[in-house]
Amino acid sequence: MKQIRTVADLAINGAPPAFDQPLHVGRPNIGDQERFLTLAKGMLERRWLTNNGPLVQEFESRIAAHLGVKHCVAMCNGTIALEIAIRALGLEGEVIVPSWTFIATAHALYWQGITPVFADIDPATHNLDPDAVRAMITPRTTGIIGVHLWGRPAPVEALQAIADEHGLQLMFDAAHAFGCSKGGQKIGSFGRCEVLSFHATKVFNAFEGGAVVTNDDDLAEAMRLMRNFGFAGYDDVIHPGTNGKMPEINAAMGLVNLEALPDFIGVNRGRYAAYWDVLADIEGVAIIEYYDQDSPNYQYVVVELSKDYPVGRERVVASLHAENILARKYFWPGCHGMRPYRDLYPHARLLLPNTKSLGESIVVLPTGNAASDAVIATVGDVFNMLGKG
Repeated sequence: MKQIRTVADLAINGAPPAFDQPLHVGRPNIGDQERFLTLAKGMLERRWLTNNGPLVQEFESRIAAHLGVKHCVAMCNGTIALEIAIRALGLEGEVIVPSWTFIATAHALYWQGITPVFADIDPATHNLDPDAVRAMITPRTTGIIGVHLWGRPAPVEALQAIADEHGLQLMFDAAHAFGCSKGGQKIGSFGRCEVLSFHATKVFNAFEGGAVVTNDDDLAEAMRLMRNFGFAGYDDVIHPGTNGKMPEINAAMGLVNLEALPDFIGVNRGRYAAYWDVLADIEGVAIIEYYDQDSPNYQYVVVELSKDYPVGRERVVASLHAENILARKYFWPGCHGMRPYRDLYPHARLLLPNTKSLGESIVVLPTGNAASDAVIATVGDVFNMLGKG
């Protein structure tokens, strides 16, 4: 590893990059490799590779217990989990979602012929603004999908009150929020159901995977049928369905990483504190805050630039990339600014001023095992230098 460099040595001044290899946001966490290989060996010996094998069953049981919910229905990925949850809830017509989220939240609706209606966010929380949600309700609205962005809980009580008042279904995209809490209650049991992602970039991964967690017995039963073509037994199809099953090898990785989750979060917490030390005193730079009562997983280090910072977000990202620190512009420009939605709703931006403003100011930094002390120090040097104008 190279030594921490002075400002004069930064690639922004024409020097070579600080790091030989690119440093990505979301570098995968991997737990006990020997334990994983033991589970994989058992899977191969059983020759039970998919179709609700014993590792998937154990994984579902462990996740449900960890989150304090009755049911975990494991899926092959988080997007399929979203699609199956949406279909199981009977959503149709229009469903209100934030534009400030990963594109899968909107695509899971549009893919099934449902119109995603984008509501604005609260600039203080980056989550759905309940007043904006109310303003977007029409006679065609059947549901709301809240997102716990960055792992910080959405306004679940306010959204539930709106859903109850208007007879709407409420579910949550909890892809960022595994292990996080709201008012002492683990995220996973709010709304009719919540959808998890175990993608490789998440703090807790299963290589790839997802799940729907719920306390609703009937909903869980329907989703278990739907993820396996509607089979209730050999040659007995009783429900429309698709292939959304989680393979055994993914469950093996998930079980190993669940055991290591406290360590992963501990590393993230330390990196977050280190970033805070080098960035907190720079005018115009704010790191989003996490609160202990929400049991944060510190999965994302998110910096918001204000108008007091002398250069724009694009210059910051380009300067970090020059050092091989591949900071990201999540979730710019928002779902409404991506196809097909920017063509279908060309004036949506007029109703999303907070989304637009935030989308132009956010920088997401590498954390976890990808973010050494040298990386964090170099990030601080870049922000400091650019902050001097």
